[in-house]
Amino acid sequence: MSEFSLRHGEGSQLSLQGDLTFATAPQAYAAGRGAIAAAPAGPLAIDCSALGDSDSAGLAVLIEWCAIAAQRGVALRFSGFPDRLMRLAEMSEVETLLLSER
Repeated sequence: MSEFSLRHGEGSQLSLQGDLTFATAPQAYAAGRGAIAAAPAGPLAIDCSALGDSDSAGLAVLIEWCAIAAQRGVALRFSGFPDRLMRLAEMSEVETLLLSER
């Protein structure tokens, strides 16, 4: 079974660990929504370097987080995208959404 976790670091830093796939998408979506809702003003840094497997459902979760953050006025700063996730974002033409400076 796939596992996913969102860990809170110092200040406004989060790290994603495990798989971000169809199997973990509901858990990941809820965890991210909660973290964004609790985030202070300013950017929220999300480190993706410890992600394992990822698929289009995982990518959709990150896009949804961007929409939630935009509604709340929170800027997301993703870093450490695994190659597979970056390729999915590029094929979907959403890499600029995820990696833009907002």
